[in-house]
Amino acid sequence: MDLNWLRDFECLARTLNFTRAADERNITQSAFSRRIKGLENWVGLALINRATYPIQLTEAGRQFLPSAQAAILHLVDTRQAIRDADDGGNSFVRISALHTISVNYLSPRLDVLQQEIDDFRVRVISDSLSSCCELLAEGAVDIMLCYDHPAVSPRIDDNNFNRKNVHTERLLPVALKEQVELLGWNLADTKNRPIPYLAYEQSSFLGTVADSLISQKTKNLDVIYIDGLVETIKRRLMNGNGFAWMPETAIETELAAGALVPIGNESSITKLKIAAYTNPTGLSGQTKAVWELL
Repeated sequence: MDLNWLRDFECLARTLNFTRAADERNITQSAFSRRIKGLENWVGLALINRATYPIQLTEAGRQFLPSAQAAILHLVDTRQAIRDADDGGNSFVRISALHTISVNYLSPRLDVLQQEIDDFRVRVISDSLSSCCELLAEGAVDIMLCYDHPAVSPRIDDNNFNRKNVHTERLLPVALKEQVELLGWNLADTKNRPIPYLAYEQSSFLGTVADSLISQKTKNLDVIYIDGLVETIKRRLMNGNGFAWMPETAIETELAAGALVPIGNESSITKLKIAAYTNPTGLSGQTKAVWELL
């Protein structure tokens, strides 16, 4: 049983609307619905009456809600108490980040910060957008790094958190140069055979952005693989299994060497901002130094 299921259920019980609850939870409605169904399967009974409008909690749902809320509160409080007692007095800067940002942007930046900040200690939590937002809202991390794009943006209260953009990069469709030259892959050419497409999970941030770039008239791609992680998709990409939309920071070396080449026009490319968030009330010491140097 996933703690996110309890958070999803609490949000749905409050909003009584799948679309609004999914928006608040920063996931697609289909993924949100699957998670609610997963919780119902775990409980063994329907928690939501979907036959009414607006939806209502079933009797089982009404009975389960107080326990779900208490479990969330207890686990969050216990986690914070454990963290407060940990580290033997050593202060760690706590950062949550999307997986690909952690690997391709944050890791190189930490090497620089290590040289700039005395006795630098950091704990990085790499997770999904919804989990990273929750950690920031609960005070479980000092700084959050996430992508921002018009197709999907984090719902963060700007009145309570400071924000700054720390990097901008492109998300572009690429493939192995040998495959492109041999097979003539070009997303703008709809007359050729469909191009094998290595896709992200639709519920992921990059999956949502990539889907927004695929025109309804695009006929020349064929989804042959789906994954939630940039790193695993990149491995299949480098094996010549198809094309994928990739963040530039993940393929800088391969682009510079000419191993990977773009296969689309400007309309198939978009910009991603990497945004940093922090609670200004806790902005001091090493956290302040990290914030200023990011």
